[in-house]
Amino acid sequence: MSSFTQHVRRFAVDTRPLRHAAYRRMWLGTAFSFLGFQLTAVAVPFEMFELTRDSFWVGLLGLAALVPLLIFALWGGAIADAVDRRRLLLVSSLVTWSATLGLLVQALLRAGSPQLLLALTALQSMAVAVSMPTRQAIVPRLVEPDEVPAANTLNFTVSNAAMVFGPLAAGLVLALWSPAVGLCVAYGVDAVLFTATLWATWRLPPLPPENHVPGVRAVGWRSIGEGIRFLLATPVLVLSFLIDIVAMVLAMPRALFPEVAATHFGGGAAIGWLYSAIAIGSVLGGLTSGWIGRVRRQGLALVVAVVCWGVAVALAGLARDLWLMVVLLAVAGCADLISAVYRQTMLQLIAPDALRGRLQGVFTAVVAGGPRLGDLRAGAMAATWGITFSWVSGGIAAAVVAVLVALAFPALIRYPRR
Repeated sequence: MSSFTQHVRRFAVDTRPLRHAAYRRMWLGTAFSFLGFQLTAVAVPFEMFELTRDSFWVGLLGLAALVPLLIFALWGGAIADAVDRRRLLLVSSLVTWSATLGLLVQALLRAGSPQLLLALTALQSMAVAVSMPTRQAIVPRLVEPDEVPAANTLNFTVSNAAMVFGPLAAGLVLALWSPAVGLCVAYGVDAVLFTATLWATWRLPPLPPENHVPGVRAVGWRSIGEGIRFLLATPVLVLSFLIDIVAMVLAMPRALFPEVAATHFGGGAAIGWLYSAIAIGSVLGGLTSGWIGRVRRQGLALVVAVVCWGVAVALAGLARDLWLMVVLLAVAGCADLISAVYRQTMLQLIAPDALRGRLQGVFTAVVAGGPRLGDLRAGAMAATWGITFSWVSGGIAAAVVAVLVALAFPALIRYPRR
């Protein structure tokens, strides 16, 4: 084997987890369903902006998703530690599918109701809040322990690949057809592709919880409290969650994309490029991620990645050309992938299986809730001080606060790989 080939293999994405049939099916099912979901993720804020012509209403979509997310992520994680995780994932996926069908029906009927969009977004968020921690808690049961970082990287990479092609497809659909027709097509494609995750979940083996540590089996506040107590007793996990909240709440510019596309770039396919840009960087980062599992100072790497995210977002907000804005958002997306892999791996390897669902529930509330709070922040600041100030100041603040957190609580940057 030549030295060049060896060098490439060191940095190429690690595909060992795909040799496990159950993981491979779940990975493929997630890829197809997430591709469809990304069309909906663009179509809903696009429809909201078309109805209201106000970025504040687009930001309210984040709030509508946040409340059920916080409640049901914790509850769903507790349920995942008490019942067969395959069965729970199947039920929650069916509810998610129902919400997508609801979006399709309201588009076909041309309901034109911002309140209905908020309600369906909340229902979808509730189901995702249960399915996401359940799916993540399953991963260490399907692969070998030393393959967990690679499995997480593959998951994030394929999800971000969907976040590239999904928004681009949505932008194309919305540019080719009238808004009424384009929205129906986007929601319809999502409903069809989501059947892939139902198939993959159905083919999973039974996954009853394991008893690695003593604990209650009943699902309730006592059960949720067990997970929270374990989390609070583990400073590294608390800090990894905190730094992610900082990155997403302060620097996520997503709620500004519909208005930026319309006012800066004339609408059309520009909205697809903006929604895809962060994911493009994440995919490129994933395809060259062979080095991630070899980093020992994972906590320090996490902090550096978050700082790079904030700086890249701030610079993107100053760009006046679409291509440059996309490139800088892609750099931010690469940094975001790196930080996400390390946060997820820390949690999965530190937490015992009997608590993994509950801790993944907290993780889901943080990871999915942070961007939604970021949507609300960005929309509210844009309505008061303008798009550029909202975008740029958020990125700078995220980088600065991340450094301050790391210096004030050095346990995170001292964290070695377990």
